[in-house]
Amino acid sequence: MERLIEILEEIQPGVDYRHCQDLVDGHHLESLSILALVAELEDAFDILIPTVEIIPRNFNSAQALWEMIQRLQEEG
Repeated sequence: MERLIEILEEIQPGVDYRHCQDLVDGHHLESLSILALVAELEDAFDILIPTVEIIPRNFNSAQALWEMIQRLQEEG
């Protein structure tokens, strides 16, 4: 999870990622940031994030992102 927080802070600094629950809905992450985030996550965690996974529910909090990453790693 620490690596995820680091990536988020690199892409969009100044957000309390440990507590924020509305990263997408609150416009903390915009579409270009999300695209950059997807690429970074795929590289950092050796996963492929399908388009169907790029939805607000999976990107609204660091915890939701972490759960998606873990699930995709398990599915391999």
